[in-house]
Amino acid sequence: MKILFAASEAYPLVKTGGLGDVIHALPRALHQQGMDVRVILPAYRLILEQISNLRIAGWLQVQGAGRLHQIRILETIDHHLGVPLLLVDAPDLFDRPGSPYLHPDGYNWHDNAERFSVFSRAVAQLASTANMLDWKPDVVHAHDWQTGLLPAFLKLVPDAPAIIYTIHNLSYSGIFSHEEFIRLQLPGEWWSADALEFFGNFSMLKGGIIFSDKITTVSPSYAQEIQTPGFGYGFDGVLRTNHHKLRGILNGIDQEIWNPATDPYLPDHYSLKHRYLAGKRANKQALLEQLGVKLQDDQLNTPLLGFIGRLVEQKGVDLLLQIIPNILDNHDARLVVLGSGEKHFENALRELAALYPQRLLLTLGYSEELAHRIEAGADLFLMPSRFEPCGLNQMYSLRYGTPPLVHQVGGLADTVVDATPENLKNNTATGFIFHEPSAGSMLHAVERALSVYEKPASWHKLMRTAMAQDFGWTQSASEYIQLYEEISC
Repeated sequence: MKILFAASEAYPLVKTGGLGDVIHALPRALHQQGMDVRVILPAYRLILEQISNLRIAGWLQVQGAGRLHQIRILETIDHHLGVPLLLVDAPDLFDRPGSPYLHPDGYNWHDNAERFSVFSRAVAQLASTANMLDWKPDVVHAHDWQTGLLPAFLKLVPDAPAIIYTIHNLSYSGIFSHEEFIRLQLPGEWWSADALEFFGNFSMLKGGIIFSDKITTVSPSYAQEIQTPGFGYGFDGVLRTNHHKLRGILNGIDQEIWNPATDPYLPDHYSLKHRYLAGKRANKQALLEQLGVKLQDDQLNTPLLGFIGRLVEQKGVDLLLQIIPNILDNHDARLVVLGSGEKHFENALRELAALYPQRLLLTLGYSEELAHRIEAGADLFLMPSRFEPCGLNQMYSLRYGTPPLVHQVGGLADTVVDATPENLKNNTATGFIFHEPSAGSMLHAVERALSVYEKPASWHKLMRTAMAQDFGWTQSASEYIQLYEEISC
């Protein structure tokens, strides 16, 4: 079966979040199960700087905002992704500095609506015929709002491939004005509550929901949550209407990249079967020394809590800020934080780090090396997200023997088993769960975790159960193949 993945990012070429990780790992897993998979991305400047041996597969003429774009389709078998890569090369739209969506100064590109509508039009043209590539997909798999118009454009094409649309995060929905709708010369009949119109504007993501053959989200719980007003961002009604084609399939993780037995970022390797206690301890010591902590002989036994993530309300940073003084005033513990985001959260963390030197270890920004070292060196990993479509860090933490503490939402609820006395006794516990998005509920869970940490036998059992979990892509890829087969028959 021929599958074309259309997305706006893919690790390691370009990545802003979990979408990039999925577009790296899922096509590879599908390829390993016999699928003929190709990935198509915009030809951002950042990607072109990393890839050589590009071939011009052909040219397309694509409608933009009041103008036609002459677009090259570039083709390469690139080692970065492990499957063939295609690029939509429109230099005036994609050959720019900055991230895929933002100017280097941090604001959205003014023409994002045109950039990603042109990308979707080009992919629809390419996927509707085998003339250019001598290859036509049986299924197009589109991802997030940037490709939301792709299912709609494919519905205008005779004998088009089937299409699956995956929502990675409903809070990013590609909403633009009616004026932009007119400028893009989209079909007039799409300006309807039954199509793209969304509370006086239009939403590209809504196009994906309405016009796709199947919709998936990145965890079963999130698929249920987004059909409710509390998590639906205004789309809950249209999702309930289309619930018959909606399914949650849990994301996996790349277990080659995230493997404490081979991780090149770690100073000491370990696994469930080899030196997991000694390895954790050695990585903890190295992490603390790297962050400037002056250790006394017995201080490695002090619990180290970790947080990695965007410093935004979605990630529960406000809850974390509220409980840090209580944790550090009342418990012999340390906290390491890695992330960046809203300035008021960054400033609040700076102030707390100044109040608790050697105990609140703050790094603003992002470092892949430090992220791996925190996963390996921390004792407990904090993920207090107010909502989390899937989440990956909790799965990395499990693999590294660092029990996660999570809010019971989305993929966090689907991947962590709470360390209740019963679950600890029957060897099913893998972490700690709190149920209300409040500082009090989170603090209670942290205190439960610290009390278990004080019992080494129970904590080591928890670590071993966590490390025994398998969240690779094999099972998820099989579920996607089943969906592909259903819609392409």
